[in-house]
This record gives sequence, structure tokens and C-alpha cells, in this order.
Amino acid sequence: MLRAVLPAGPPRRAMSRQEKLNRIFDAALKVFAQYGYKRTRVEDIAQELGMTKGNLYLYVKDKKDLYEKSVSHGLLRWQARVREAIAGTDDVVEQLLIMCRKSFTYLSRDVPLRTILMNDPSIFPLSPKEDRFARINKASMDMMKAVLMRGIDQKRFRNVDVKYTTDLLFSIYVMFIIKTYIKSEGKSSGKLFEQGIDLILNGLLMHP
Repeated sequence: MLRAVLPAGPPRRAMSRQEKLNRIFDAALKVFAQYGYKRTRVEDIAQELGMTKGNLYLYVKDKKDLYEKSVSHGLLRWQARVREAIAGTDDVVEQLLIMCRKSFTYLSRDVPLRTILMNDPSIFPLSPKEDRFARINKASMDMMKAVLMRGIDQKRFRNVDVKYTTDLLFSIYVMFIIKTYIKSEGKSSGKLFEQGIDLILNGLLMHP
């Protein structure tokens, strides 16, 4: 009996290097979150990926390099989600509100990154001099600066010193991340965060 010969499907597109890196870092975040940095072996991550340890070393130097690059990947994805969210509106006040809330609530959904941050609070140091991810955080602060400057140009915000205002707001933001996700003060710090946003936008003094 003759069988019909089905046409071959389209050839599968080979993954780009960046796509491979994204896959590696996503898997690494998951494993580091599950076992912690000290207990995680490079072999564990290679196994999660269905790769050999040797193949994994084609992309990273060692476990520390893999960890730092994976955390950077997670932070950049967090940053990208915020950037995408504020792109959905042209209103500068809405952009500031969305930026604050999206930045604050993101970790409630990204369980691996949240777990890693809980195990390694030094990812978000209070002192900029100790910031291993200063380049990424500077880009986040530049995003905030751009919103503030746009608001000043449109006369929606007071003519404040943008640099120092950004530094202040980012410091407050880091404090809330620590209180909420490291100190596990979720509900109470969430209410404080909303109160803080209201105070920043509307001030404390009564206006006629």
C-alpha cells in the first residue's frame, strides 16, 4: 500500500547567539534561585539546558561570570518591561506613575529574580559605590530623568534640580524594594509606597 508523502515543513530557524544567551541566562536564574549561589554547580545549569558543561563554557568564563551575567539579564528585562509600559501613554504624569508602580510591583511576578535578590541583597546596595550593576541602574535613572525633564518642559512639574531629584527618588525606590522583597514587609510597605507617590506628586502643604 502506497503512503502519501507529506511535504516537509519549513526548516527550523537557527537561534541567534543572543537568543541562546537569553535561554542560558533564564535557565541559570531558575537554578540559582532554586539552590542558591553556593550550592549551584555549573553542571546543574548545563543539565537544565540539555547542554554539556563544556558547551556552556563557550558563553561564560566560570560560575561567577554566569551568575553576574544572569542577574544583569534579569535586571535588564525588568527595566525593559518598565520602558514598554511607559511607552503606552504620552501623558508625562501617567508615565511617572506607571514607572513607579511597574518598577515596584515587577518582582511580585518574577519569582526567580525575586528569590535571588532575597538571597543576595547586595544586588541592590544603598551605596552607589558598592553597586555591581551600576550601568543598568544608571540607565533606569536616565529613564526617570527623561520623564522629569519632559514634565518640566511641559510645565506639569516644578522646575526642580533633575539630577538630585532623580537620586532622591531612586534611593527611596531602592529602600522600598528592600523593605518589600528582602525584609518581606509586603502589604505594609505597599501602602507606604502609594502614600509616598501621592506625597511626591501633591506635596505636603495645602494650596489655595
